[in-house]
Amino acid sequence: MAEYKFIKWFEDLRKTDVPLVGGKGANLGEMTSAGIPVPPGFCVTAEAYKYFVENVKVEDGRSLQEWIMEVIAGTNVDDSKQLQENTAKIREKIISMEMPGEIGKEIEEAYKTLSERFNKDAVFVAVRSSATAEDLPEASFAGQQETYLDVYGVDDVIEKVKKCWASLWTARATFYRAKQGFDHSKVYLSAVVQKMVNSETSGVMFTANPVTNDRNEIMINAAWGLGEAVVSGSVSPDEYIVEKGTWKIKEKYIAKKEVMVVRNPETGKGTVYVKVADFLGPEWVEKQALTEEQIVEVARVGAKIEEHYGWPQDIEWAYDKDDGKLYIVQSRPITTLKEEVKTEEAEMTEEMKVLLKGLGASPGIGAGKVVIIFEADEIDKVKEGDILVTTMTNPDMVPAMKRASAIVTDEGGRTCHAAIVSRELGIPAVVGTKEATKVLKDGMLVTVDGTKGVVFEGIVKKLVEKEKEEEAKAKVIGGGAPLLTATEIKVNVSMPEIAERAAATGADGVGLLRAEHMILGIGQHPIKYIRDGKEEELIENLMEGIRTVAEAFYPRRVWYRTLDAPTDEFRNLPGGEEEPEEANPMLGWRGIRRGLDQKELLRTEFKAIKRLVDEGFTNIGVMLPLVSHVEQLREAKRIAREVGLEPQKDIEFGVMIEVPAAALIIEELAKEGIDFISFGTNDLTQYTLAVDRNNELVAKLYDETHPAVMKLIEYVIEVSKKYGFETSICGQAGSDPKMARKLVRLGIDSISANPDAVELIRKVVYQEEQKMMLEAARRALRE
Repeated sequence: MAEYKFIKWFEDLRKTDVPLVGGKGANLGEMTSAGIPVPPGFCVTAEAYKYFVENVKVEDGRSLQEWIMEVIAGTNVDDSKQLQENTAKIREKIISMEMPGEIGKEIEEAYKTLSERFNKDAVFVAVRSSATAEDLPEASFAGQQETYLDVYGVDDVIEKVKKCWASLWTARATFYRAKQGFDHSKVYLSAVVQKMVNSETSGVMFTANPVTNDRNEIMINAAWGLGEAVVSGSVSPDEYIVEKGTWKIKEKYIAKKEVMVVRNPETGKGTVYVKVADFLGPEWVEKQALTEEQIVEVARVGAKIEEHYGWPQDIEWAYDKDDGKLYIVQSRPITTLKEEVKTEEAEMTEEMKVLLKGLGASPGIGAGKVVIIFEADEIDKVKEGDILVTTMTNPDMVPAMKRASAIVTDEGGRTCHAAIVSRELGIPAVVGTKEATKVLKDGMLVTVDGTKGVVFEGIVKKLVEKEKEEEAKAKVIGGGAPLLTATEIKVNVSMPEIAERAAATGADGVGLLRAEHMILGIGQHPIKYIRDGKEEELIENLMEGIRTVAEAFYPRRVWYRTLDAPTDEFRNLPGGEEEPEEANPMLGWRGIRRGLDQKELLRTEFKAIKRLVDEGFTNIGVMLPLVSHVEQLREAKRIAREVGLEPQKDIEFGVMIEVPAAALIIEELAKEGIDFISFGTNDLTQYTLAVDRNNELVAKLYDETHPAVMKLIEYVIEVSKKYGFETSICGQAGSDPKMARKLVRLGIDSISANPDAVELIRKVVYQEEQKMMLEAARRALRE
């Protein structure tokens, strides 16, 4: 092989080469030398990155490294807005710079050599980032940099290498380095270029059970296609538990694997999500992904890797459908294993000493260690199983919420952000305690009852054990055919990540897909994104989120609500400095009001939906939030037509009934043309009763079944029968059995509930419909 300055082949690397090629690259080299089946490849070394930043010049003649260090020196990492803005500036600069010829030529030659090994002019590769401080047991950087799959051709490889380099400067990675004491100027990044495995089956394996902490068990997750679906959590994988040494398969859980990731069949490059039933056939959805022999083979290789490193490993593996062989594509130490804790040490207690009371916002029991945070930049403090305690959650805290075993907040009611997101994630939550951040202390062990709204001192043994029994019972009872109801039972979805879980409830569709997490999750004010020329990136981000949900539910309908974030949520984003200061953001510039003032944002949402419709998604509908004038509906339709989206023809088009004015002008809205309406009872109630739904002081006055609210709902349903549009509800009241019974009696067409309430509401609706049929039959007999 040719002599290289900036390239190292896997076979020339060992685990000691972390400073040169990062943890990922060093591990791949180490496994290659140990005889582990690793797809061949090479690393563009950290020296290449160093050469790049030290020799490429910016406009004023300084090196890129000098420019980056100056930007970082002027950045307060605890100022989330400034951090997001400055790191985005660094990433954009790196990607825009031309690759030095010395490095580009070596990448081209190495890629050509790799391709020739397979008798091809070019091969598909994965380009993965490998930070020089990544994957160390004492400092896990995993997931903070980028990976690109099915990259093809040298130009594409070079572009992706630069993008990997740029990902060293994400806000999260920069914040993490600062807090861990790493010198920014001495942390470099290598890019791993590895032959793609054309996976038939793939997944991850933990050589110690991360759930039970049992080091004698290996846990294997497996699904169809590329491993991206399993790693990202987009698919529910099969799970196999294997006993080390005996290689006995102790447990098997065969999941419904609805989607898979494959090479894009249209472009031949990159990856796309497809439905397993369409791509492989319906019988593959619940087919076991690995044979018994393959399960044992994967486990044995995992044990060999663990033995080699002397520490339990988190391993990504794949079976290549071209040659049928097993390959290991990544291995890193498991950094979350805990030493065994005795019951006494975990402070199990039979006592039920109440520390706090609040509103039970998401049912269930959660127990663990208290971690108090006040800002989104503290979310890394929250580890798996902790109790997240804060004043009030916001969209930036969602990653930490996913790791928590329960949420406790000072503020909020049952319809606040913490409540809504916790219910969708299936995490117990208690909100509106007023003093959780004062009464609870970091490190304290507590048990949270999200049903009753109580926080107990210590780990309450009987509550924890009861919760485990309930979960076990649910697994045994679940899985039967859903009850058939005339009223459709739909589900609310805030985050695409829970699409599979939501679809698994058997819901008849999505009555509310919120835009907020998809748009606010980009890390910058969306208007800044558009005005900085990155509208396409925002469109792609939206498409990916909506597509994930639409695929999971297809052909069941999904109603997407256009953006409805108040100004106080926008203000916290980089680029949100110009957001107005409003005395009451809930009554302010939000929903369709903002959408029509900032038409470029609404137009971007419509463009994303238009492209999805063109992809063949016939199950997407659009609904406009906070409508109070017919002109708002008319103008929104006009903007949709501007991008080629014809309301009521290409897609169903509807409005939210959240403002009393919308209910009172429903006939005018119907005449203008709507396919459906959905009651947003969270807002409809607060606007009708003048009760701030996020204020725990007046929470006792908040009542969705108040006669005034019910009269507005009843009137709209009556008008719907006259004009033939569909009626639904997606507010929190839709998850209330008492309200569900009332709505069925009023003749509503569908009820959209939170994921945890779908099964209950379906039973309630079924019972109420049966009762109505019996009453009708009795009346007929009397007559």
